[in-house]
Amino acid sequence: MTEWKDGIAKITLPTPFEVGNVNTYLIKGERLTLVDAGVKTEECWNSLTEQLAELNLTPDDIEQVVLTHHHPDHVGMLDFFPDSVEVYGHLLNERWIHPTEEFIQEQGEFFKVNFREFGLPAEYIPLLSKLIKTLKSSCKRSLTGQLVEGMRPPGLSDWQVIETPGHAQSHIVLFREKDGILIGGDLILSHISPNPLLEPPVPGEKERPKPQVQHNNSMRKLLAYPIQCVYTGHGEEVYQLEELIERRLLRQHERAMTVYNWLKDEQLTVFEICQRLFPSVYKREPMLTISETVGQLDYLASIGEIRSSNSQPVFYQAKL
Repeated sequence: MTEWKDGIAKITLPTPFEVGNVNTYLIKGERLTLVDAGVKTEECWNSLTEQLAELNLTPDDIEQVVLTHHHPDHVGMLDFFPDSVEVYGHLLNERWIHPTEEFIQEQGEFFKVNFREFGLPAEYIPLLSKLIKTLKSSCKRSLTGQLVEGMRPPGLSDWQVIETPGHAQSHIVLFREKDGILIGGDLILSHISPNPLLEPPVPGEKERPKPQVQHNNSMRKLLAYPIQCVYTGHGEEVYQLEELIERRLLRQHERAMTVYNWLKDEQLTVFEICQRLFPSVYKREPMLTISETVGQLDYLASIGEIRSSNSQPVFYQAKL
């Protein structure tokens, strides 16, 4: 039964993705606000409608949507809402939720170049068309306004925006200081560690982002806030945040040191490391596992433990 708690209603929606259900949140502010919008399927829309009815509401009562980040399971259903519903989020959502042909081509080229650098076999090149298809099937909406660090979204005067890039470059969370509640998107999940996903360089930059390093920094950033409860993008709420962050950071460091130990013995490409890290998964989820592998190498580079070749593909080796 969907119900209000502290002015927030948790609405869990089905997705066709391996991650399973996605959580969205209705907030009673000066405006009735939905945080995140689920996937673009009739099943998801019907589920939202049914759960709103339990609150004596309809989708027409929602005045605005705030996005924690741009991934399809959090934005796709924007296309089901009328144009009168305002949409707010980080500026970097825009190129994903309203993609131009130029950006679609840019994304394809980015991954083509990087697949070569990572040492992926030619059989993985068709993945590019799948990536483009995913981008085109997300949604086609624009932001009404952008949210940046320290802002209070329109109609949500109790809530503060904290920028938390890593899982996505567009990622933000919302913090309510009076009771320590955080709506955390996919920054912190109780049951799994979110993937730091590879993205093309942000506008104005030439270097690709280092999402694992960013994600670690974003988690540490939360420790400066008196957070009592995290409402997450998937799964259950988190109450012991500091302990969970410490576990996540330690687990990530240990995984990276496993890679470091391999690189003490021999030079390896991203793809070769990926096969070792995820022997039973890399064929089924190549994008997720490659992103995770690159994240471990970015982390090792950030603490000065590895070096890389200038060859194609690139080989990595430990600094001894």
